[in-house]
Formats: sequence, structure tokens, C-alpha cells
Amino acid sequence: MVVDLESLSEATSGAIGSLLSTTILYPLDTCKTKYQAEVQAQGHQKYKNLSDVLWEAVSTRQVLSLYQGLETKNLQSFIAQFVYFYGYSYFKRLYLEKSGSKSIGTKANLVIAAAAGACTAIVTQPLDTASSRMQTSAFGKSKGLWETLSEGSWSEAFDGLGISLLLTSNPAIQYTVFDQLKQRHLKSQSNNKTGITTAQSSPIALSAFSAFLLGAISKSIATFITYPAIRCKVMIQAADSKDEPMGVQSKPPKTVMNTIYTIWKSEGLLGFFKGLHAQILKTVLSSALLLMIKEKITRSTWVLMLALQRYVLTPRGRLKGA
Repeated sequence: MVVDLESLSEATSGAIGSLLSTTILYPLDTCKTKYQAEVQAQGHQKYKNLSDVLWEAVSTRQVLSLYQGLETKNLQSFIAQFVYFYGYSYFKRLYLEKSGSKSIGTKANLVIAAAAGACTAIVTQPLDTASSRMQTSAFGKSKGLWETLSEGSWSEAFDGLGISLLLTSNPAIQYTVFDQLKQRHLKSQSNNKTGITTAQSSPIALSAFSAFLLGAISKSIATFITYPAIRCKVMIQAADSKDEPMGVQSKPPKTVMNTIYTIWKSEGLLGFFKGLHAQILKTVLSSALLLMIKEKITRSTWVLMLALQRYVLTPRGRLKGA
């Protein structure tokens, strides 16, 4: 069996980058998730602002509870990024081999990214559901991974899978917007250059700052478009609260239609965008950190993979039956 070292290197560096970025931003993610999961009922709302979640943890001396479910989230994030980067790299290489093309077009890239995202969602959905339940549990009362998953039926572990598959469109939207913004930006830069013919000019590349800025804008637009689905997913996966005050809905709905109806009835149209600012902040910071860390360790990971390959192919390192 031939191992695709390039795909494996991309997957490993992406997974490590995701692991570190998830850990750094986890308290923000917990506050965001608890804020998104709450539904206003009979005029009562426990968290009026995102900061209220943080203040609750501080005032009840449960600051460390902002990290509840971190192990599960890290496991889910590591596996998700590994599967995604490996799947994306593998599908892209397979496409180029089968098509005989030297480069991949925008449409094919979007399809490949969506396919990798769908595989990732299916594989990691139980962990995603468990981490959401842990984060939305009352501070200090989160249960372990196995206990969380075994509370309900096996099918409940895949709560929100349909929306997760729908949300694979998020990176597709992000990539399309980024590509359009990039082309306009480069065209503007090209027009500003005088005295150089198009045929003789060297290709213009985005600066690091421009790439980060356009990436943040495109991710924000993609998040805005898909945010109603993101909030519905959080509510479906949220833990059943047994300690909320009277008048607050104690059990979040578990179907998409019931979730949509509950948000519309309780909070109106704007309710579908509750917590949008926190989602954008967390997503942009997470993406930036992930890509920065991934780029820093990719070379080291590739060297490690080559060393491992040499060891496996030598007589001493060759496995039995290989």
C-alpha cells in the first residue's frame, strides 16, 4: 500500500494547528456556544450579552469550567482537520491524475472541498455533539465523553448531522468570495502600475496583510450567510438544562423545523443572528491561528514524514509482511 506522504503531511500539520488554535480560543468558544444555545422565553433571558456568560463563570468561581469539554473538542478538532486536510489533498491529487490537468479550477476546487467537508462531518459528528453538550451544561456539571454520549440513543449522537452537511457550503462560499475579492484587488493593483506592459509584467501576488484581510472578510461573509444554520445546529446539540429558572425553556428542540419555529416565535428574525459577532470573532481568529501555525510546522512535518519513509523502507525498519 502506497502512503500519500504529501497528503499525510498536510493533514498532520493542519490537525496540530487546529489543536493549538482550539485550545487558545476555547474559553471564547464556550461563552459563544452557551450564548447561542439559550432561547428567550416569556421575556426572560439569562444571557443578555456574551460577557454575561463570562461574568457567571467568574462570579460563581467556575472560571476553569470555561474549559469543560476541552479534551473532547480537541479530539474532535484534531480528527476533523486531519480528515479534512487529508481528504482535500487526496481528492485534489486524484482529480489531477484522472483529469490530466496541471491545475485545478474554481468549480472543481469547491466540489472537492465540499466532499472533504462532508466526510469530515460524518466521521466527527458524535464528538461534535458531545462537545456542544459539554459546553452548554451548567458550569461545573459537565460529564465525561462516554457518559455524555451514552445518555441518549446512538442516533442522538448524530444530532445536527444534516445541518453539518449543509454547512460544508461555508468554506465554498468563503473561497468564492475570497477569489472574487482577490481578482478585483489584483486588477486594481495592476491598473495602478504604469509604464509596464501586461505581457512583460510579473504576476502580482497578495501581500500577507492583504491575504489575511481578504480572508477575514470572505470568512465573515460566509459566516453571515450560513449563521442561521449555525445557531440552529448549536441549539439542536445543546445539553438539556435541568437547572434553569422558571420561564426558561428547559429542553431545546431537536428537529430543524422546531428549532426554526422556536427562534422565530421567541426572538423574531433577529434571533437567527444572535451571537453572530462572537461567531465571526472566534471563526476569524481561529482560521488565522490555524493557518499561521500550519504554515510554520508544515516544513518540519514534511521532513519528519520523509525520515519516517526512509526508516520504513530500510531492511531494519521494514515491517513484517510488507
